[in-house]
Amino acid sequence: MTWMARGGTMAVAVTLTLTMAGCGGDDSPTAGTATETAGAGAGTGASSSLTPVVDPGDGGNYQPDLNPANFVDVVDNPYLPFKPGMMWVYEGESEGEAERTEVVVTTERRVIQGISATVVRDTVSAGGRVAEDTYDWYAQDKDGNVWYLGEDTTAYEEDGTTSKEGSWEYGVDGALPGIVMLANPSVGDSYRQEYYQGHAEDVAEVVQVGETKKIDIGEYTDVVVTEDWNPL
Repeated sequence: MTWMARGGTMAVAVTLTLTMAGCGGDDSPTAGTATETAGAGAGTGASSSLTPVVDPGDGGNYQPDLNPANFVDVVDNPYLPFKPGMMWVYEGESEGEAERTEVVVTTERRVIQGISATVVRDTVSAGGRVAEDTYDWYAQDKDGNVWYLGEDTTAYEEDGTTSKEGSWEYGVDGALPGIVMLANPSVGDSYRQEYYQGHAEDVAEVVQVGETKKIDIGEYTDVVVTEDWNPL
């Protein structure tokens, strides 16, 4: 589960105590009610035969066609604002090791399929060493939906090897964008956060809105709770 409060505070109920979640032709998201039986695939077909935890509601026909003219140069969605200079640090434990995730909104921009995207750097350290370094690309449409346009990620293994697995970019090798935060989230809304078949297929469903949540660092109101799932 992911909790998002106004102002962009995020807490995820996973192994880490706190962490950062890293997702129609008219640029509007496809919304639907999650079911127990619908397939999770998109594009050329499903990547998994597992019963989906979250059904993105597109019936396996996901072909967003974004118009650059429908995007703005800022990301100011109240649940996920990305203003240059903003920074979040999350610390916890993973597999018995201390883990730290540092998220920084940079001043850099990247143009993807004609859309000017905000570059956010996400660095994960485990046991005192950098384990993963990622540059994520986000853009907001005029309605206020925050789109995820891709990522350049590098994983650093303990033996000194590196991997770019999980990297993708909208428009390259069939990769498609997704939404990471809706402008007006409502319970039952489900959507793809990214789609690069076999590599990046995160989906989410809004399960609670207007909630009050208390975590170690304080109490937050007007919280949106989503259930996130990856079929890979």
